[in-house]
Amino acid sequence: MSEGSRPVDKPAPVELPVARPERVMIAISTAPDRETARRIATVLVEEQLAACVNLFEPIESIYRWQGAIEQSAEVMLLVKTTRSRLPVLDRRLRELHPYELPELLAWEAAGGSADFISWVIGQTRRPRPG
Repeated sequence: MSEGSRPVDKPAPVELPVARPERVMIAISTAPDRETARRIATVLVEEQLAACVNLFEPIESIYRWQGAIEQSAEVMLLVKTTRSRLPVLDRRLRELHPYELPELLAWEAAGGSADFISWVIGQTRRPRPG
């Protein structure tokens, strides 16, 4: 450093918010029968909370509920959605579901067809106010 010169204070970098890319989620739930599962699936797709819902039946569930071992035939819903829509999907599922405690578990899709992933994201975009 030459005489008479001083170090220049550099401004601290400013962190700008960066939009995180949308993530596709695979969620599961169960319903007591096909009619209920179909009604829930239809509403989730109509309201753009899910791009697609697959129904699997019959499945047999064995679980502990209120201290007793229960066993029941159910229909499984496999829901394709996005991370940003999952909280609203959870609330809506609770409103639509006849169970006191509806199942909802979700995992982030680790990969897949880029075209399919784009389609899921496009189908679950929040509707714009009309």
